[in-house]
Amino acid sequence: MSTQNNYIRQIRQIIFEAYQTSGQTAALLAAQDTDPRTLARSLEQTASCVECAAVELRSLCERCMPMAPDLGKKPELPALDVAGQVEINEFGWLHIRLNTLLPHCRFASPLWLTDTISRLLDRQERRQGKLPLLKRALLVIEEQCDIDSRQVFDQDNKGYKAVSNALKGRVVSDDDQFSLGVCLLSRRGPEAACHIYVLPVENAGDFFFMRAY
Repeated sequence: MSTQNNYIRQIRQIIFEAYQTSGQTAALLAAQDTDPRTLARSLEQTASCVECAAVELRSLCERCMPMAPDLGKKPELPALDVAGQVEINEFGWLHIRLNTLLPHCRFASPLWLTDTISRLLDRQERRQGKLPLLKRALLVIEEQCDIDSRQVFDQDNKGYKAVSNALKGRVVSDDDQFSLGVCLLSRRGPEAACHIYVLPVENAGDFFFMRAY
């Protein structure tokens, strides 16, 4: 229990730091003459603290999860709708659907997004076995949303690096420029979702041919 208690103290410390930074941010927001750059840094620091706390809490829940006596391993909890789904489609391509749009990425890759995709891949492997590892692949990230629901306007400001970080070493051997091509697309639609495809680079022509229709 001492290890779990230490972990809980760590979680509380992270949450307390997030609480402190949120208080500082609230004070900056209330002030009339706040420097926009100072406010931006405070907002980013608060978001980073909360993201770290969420990821650490996920790990704590797994460590404290009771073992399933009939299977000899922890039970699999039902998927949260807010996370997403993973499948291997009829063409053998990995398809991840996130029920959210890519977040803004100002300074660092969003940790919570990498962690979420990693856990979706874990669940897929528990169900259908180890995923194939591609030496040369194409990563296509396509957001579907309307004008009002979009969260980040410019493609280069989106946290797409968190996606490739989660795939590296599991679905693609590496994420260097000769091993992984990256394509960011957008399509207008009523839902706000992000569709991620990983396919062999030689199938790129087939993908874009089918997408055109």
